[in-house]
Amino acid sequence: MTAEPGGVRARVAQRQQPPASRPRARVEPGQDPAQPEGTASLIAGKRRLIDDLDARIIALIGERMAVSGEIQAARLGSGGRRLHLNREMEVLRTYGEALGRPGTSVAMTLLELCRGRV
Repeated sequence: MTAEPGGVRARVAQRQQPPASRPRARVEPGQDPAQPEGTASLIAGKRRLIDDLDARIIALIGERMAVSGEIQAARLGSGGRRLHLNREMEVLRTYGEALGRPGTSVAMTLLELCRGRV
């Protein structure tokens, strides 16, 4: 018995062969090959924007730390305490209301950065 050209054996043999390889587009280092070409440049631009925002946030935190230190020095100079717990609770509440539970964590970190600079 001989196999027909389009018979079962021919179809099975055809399925077992690897698919024909397609020419691949050149992928730049750091580029995800699954993303369309314009997406990579969009992401790179947005990352630069985030880097700029982070730099501005860090600068603002430094400024807040300096002002907080001045307040602490004034309070201690007049015989008061370094920390004002009611004020810290206001800050925690403000951040929590604006950003939810993670906002409270941000506020805790911010308050920790600003304590004890005198």
